[in-house]
Amino acid sequence: MKEKNVNSKAVKAAKTKKSEKVAKAKANKVENAALVKEPSVDSAALVMPVNDSTAVLDAGFAADSLDATGDAAGMPPLPTAEQLGITITAGNVGSAGDAGNAANAPLSATVGDTINFPVTVSWSVNGSAILVVPTSSANAKGILQLGVSQESSRSVKDGKEMAQITFNYKLVMQDTGNLNIPAMRFEIPTPTGQSIDLRSDSVPIRVDAPFNALPFIAGGAVGICVLLAALWRMRKRANARAAADAKNAFENALREKMMVLKQRVMVADSREWLLELECICKEYALQQFGASACGIAESAGASGVAAEKSAGTASAGKMSVATMPAASVNLDALVADGKLDGWKPLLEEFAHARYGGGKRDSFENKETWKLAMQLMGVKEDE
Repeated sequence: MKEKNVNSKAVKAAKTKKSEKVAKAKANKVENAALVKEPSVDSAALVMPVNDSTAVLDAGFAADSLDATGDAAGMPPLPTAEQLGITITAGNVGSAGDAGNAANAPLSATVGDTINFPVTVSWSVNGSAILVVPTSSANAKGILQLGVSQESSRSVKDGKEMAQITFNYKLVMQDTGNLNIPAMRFEIPTPTGQSIDLRSDSVPIRVDAPFNALPFIAGGAVGICVLLAALWRMRKRANARAAADAKNAFENALREKMMVLKQRVMVADSREWLLELECICKEYALQQFGASACGIAESAGASGVAAEKSAGTASAGKMSVATMPAASVNLDALVADGKLDGWKPLLEEFAHARYGGGKRDSFENKETWKLAMQLMGVKEDE
């Protein structure tokens, strides 16, 4: 009986100890649950603007977020800029309340130009204010940022007060081609120590080389020079052609006169025949060397032609020696100057006819005719 009482006491003591352990475990579990449901941020929660009203991230929101995500650090995830109604626009596009970066027209510039590139952050006010901090620059290939300025403004759109901060980037274009102004990054600090990140889209810009009129001016000058050279060359060719035609005409006339003398060598007076040959030789010298080289004044030649026309004594194939301009040509002076090489024997024949007189055999005159033809380079027609 005594042994039975001892066993019942031992069983009661074991049950009591076990119930105490269960009660203690329940108490610890309740305490841990209370710690989990304790808010991670105080009631002075982060205030962020939204499209319709101010979103208050209170303690309950933070606790629910922690329960849903199980964040090990105990910090709730922040809402995105779109959720808070914050928009960012790059470039001169639309008004401050327009979302997105859709450009109305592609940007264009010239190398060396300095442009103002605005990036605007806007949000619905409703009494709130935020701090926007730029965290990047606009430096890129062919683009250099010289500086950035900031300006703030407020406006009312559709009955809502909108606030905006515009960052004006001063950029200089250093290269040509299709360049891209990089995306601008910004941060909005929050009371929890976290930051909301903002980012604009990159904007393409076409940069061209500056207009240089010098190549066009140079091209025009070269074109004018080429045109003048072509005209000069055409005129030179025309003059050369005219001179060749005149020379051919003179040679044909000279040949015709010499052939007439050949036909008259048997019947003409020797003295008259030689004087006519001398006149033809003087015409040849005048054609070859010009009036100045032959010692003829232009006034004397003009007066001789006028006298010939007024007298009306010119006949086909024969002209008066007194009135012909070639009559003043001094063949002796041209021979002395070395311009008529080999002409001395022919000039002696002319001097004999002028001063000596007397008859000559026809074969002698024919030999003189052949010598004159050879010296003047005139060939008979075959």
